[in-house]
Amino acid sequence: MVAVDRGRYTTLVEPERGSAKKRRQQQRRLVVAMKARELGRKGIVVGDRVALVGDVSGHPDTLARVVRVEPRTSMLRRSADDTEDTDGIERPVVANADQLVIVTALADPPPRPRMIDRILVAAFDAEIDTLLCLTKSDLAPPDDLVALYEPLGVQHVVVHKGGPLEELRDRLAGRISVMVGHSGVGKSTLVNALVPDANRAVAQVNAVTGRGRHTSTSAVALELPAGGWIIDTPGVRSFGLAHVSVETVLAAFPDLVEGTVTCPKGCTHLGEGCALDAWVAAGNADPTRLESLRRLLASREGTPDDTT
Repeated sequence: MVAVDRGRYTTLVEPERGSAKKRRQQQRRLVVAMKARELGRKGIVVGDRVALVGDVSGHPDTLARVVRVEPRTSMLRRSADDTEDTDGIERPVVANADQLVIVTALADPPPRPRMIDRILVAAFDAEIDTLLCLTKSDLAPPDDLVALYEPLGVQHVVVHKGGPLEELRDRLAGRISVMVGHSGVGKSTLVNALVPDANRAVAQVNAVTGRGRHTSTSAVALELPAGGWIIDTPGVRSFGLAHVSVETVLAAFPDLVEGTVTCPKGCTHLGEGCALDAWVAAGNADPTRLESLRRLLASREGTPDDTT
């Protein structure tokens, strides 16, 4: 599934397996489909692998039907904005990605570490790799932000408009990567540079609010010239985590898990009474790792994502 728009699902259909002659007679093609009634309310998102029936020619004004969604290898999810809706309902973002690229500007607009933290938690929940892509390095140095995420082992690349993208291309090659970031960070500019015919809309940051206008209105999967895919998503201003448990976040810190064994029942691991303080003080783990864990756990709370 490469695009979803108002109940229409655009799917890339590959040639069927068989003889070389049969494959040559077929072509990769985009097929527009609707969801079969028997799927009920089952959601279909960009990245899903599906089964189609009906007219799969891909000719104009034809419409196939999606009758099955194949098992997913991963699902990046978010909940409703914690500050506006506490229903805890999961909103699927993309399926089957194996890398999440968090795009953030170093200036104009300034970095929002709390947003980055929350997206990292969502990546831990989805069990997919993460890459921090720092844009606009011609406006501000990356050192402080890189140092903040170094204890988490988050890989990073630094880029600026018109600059070289070889390192980023290498990290994307052969992978299915979903790009997430708030508006105005240069995500669409990056996508247009990586996929020359993408034609993703680009807008300027508002000089008063420091925010960008939402230029991408829906997720779309784009094939990279050297292999692999990137899924561009609309700019986000919040990333709810009501669906993510404390245990999920803690599992991303195996060096600290043992230290929680003697924690009191119901411990949030955020401070007073938590056994992790004594565990780290005894030299069993790096204090910066505990600081990072607590920062991510705190990001699950209902504080607005605009807090940096």
